[in-house]
Amino acid sequence: MKRFVLVPCIVLSLLQLAGVAAVVQQQKKSVLPYRKKTVPVKRKAPPPAPDQTTGDFVDGDDLTIRRAAVSALAGFAGSVVVVDPATGRVLTMVNQKLALSTGFIPCSTIKLVTSLAALTDNVVSKDTTVYTSRYVTYNMTQALARSNNQYFNILGRRLGFDRVHHYAEMLGLGELAGLDIPGERPGALAAEEPKAGGVGMMTSFGTGVSMTPLEMAALLSAISNGGTLYYLQYPRTPEEVEQFSPKVKRNLELAPNGIEDIKPGMRGAVDFGTARRAGYDPSEPILGKTGTCTDFQSANHMGWFGSFNEVGTHRLVVVVMLTGGRVNGPVAAGVAGQIYKNLSAQRYFVAEADVKKRSDLPEIISTMPCCSAGHQQ
Repeated sequence: MKRFVLVPCIVLSLLQLAGVAAVVQQQKKSVLPYRKKTVPVKRKAPPPAPDQTTGDFVDGDDLTIRRAAVSALAGFAGSVVVVDPATGRVLTMVNQKLALSTGFIPCSTIKLVTSLAALTDNVVSKDTTVYTSRYVTYNMTQALARSNNQYFNILGRRLGFDRVHHYAEMLGLGELAGLDIPGERPGALAAEEPKAGGVGMMTSFGTGVSMTPLEMAALLSAISNGGTLYYLQYPRTPEEVEQFSPKVKRNLELAPNGIEDIKPGMRGAVDFGTARRAGYDPSEPILGKTGTCTDFQSANHMGWFGSFNEVGTHRLVVVVMLTGGRVNGPVAAGVAGQIYKNLSAQRYFVAEADVKKRSDLPEIISTMPCCSAGHQQ
């Protein structure tokens, strides 16, 4: 009899336990955190850059080039300077207020100065391989195309500050690039070796140097034309364009093959290196050098591209300097490439050259002897 009484008790206990477990499970479910459905956030597009042409004087510009430059720069904060490397005439200057300012850190574009200095003083040849790490080597062509920092840091330390300063002065850094261009202010060149990183940082990143787009354009013009540093002149009226006469600042004292030795690296930058966005076209080659870094004095992120083409009768130097936002050297190269493409589509580079003869030789203006102080061979 007791056995029959125990069976219902056991069944009742099991039912009670099952009920308690169900309640506990229900309570656990009720306290689980509520998960909201994730909705993708729509990012607002960055505000468009202000009009970069406000306040520009354009009466003496080559309007075909100016339209191409303004169109390519659209949406970016920065400046474009285009120069005729055979005469030093500024053909257009977009965002003149910025281009004529005191300048910005040149970033990796300073490597052009480092290269010419090292070649001229026989620190390396074009084909000399330099170990940048235990198993990695670069020659000058590869280092320019890839913009290898360690390679140019090593060259700077081998040259020493005095020789770097000498060649930077010779190539026009730290002085006005233009002749009687209203509002132009020069860049700056450090009088002593930078404390942070030493001369190696100067020759790889441009530490201690401030460069303007005009200074960059004058330097690229001298490389393009084979070693003549012209005063840049910016005609402001059609009458000034008609009366324009080139004026030489100085002839550069560089290694006989120095300029030719850096050209393969500058072309390689566009072909397979840091300037690929410029758009490599073997029938219309572009040579150039990118630069990317932060200018801490102005709190601007910088994107530089200094370039020139080697095709047709209308050869140009195109310098693009971008500031702020998500910019870098490759982006600047893309802007410059668009300028070249725009002009090529209009057959600008194959148009007949101006046959009007304005002068037999450019006028040479005597200046104070350059670069004599502090240079040690």
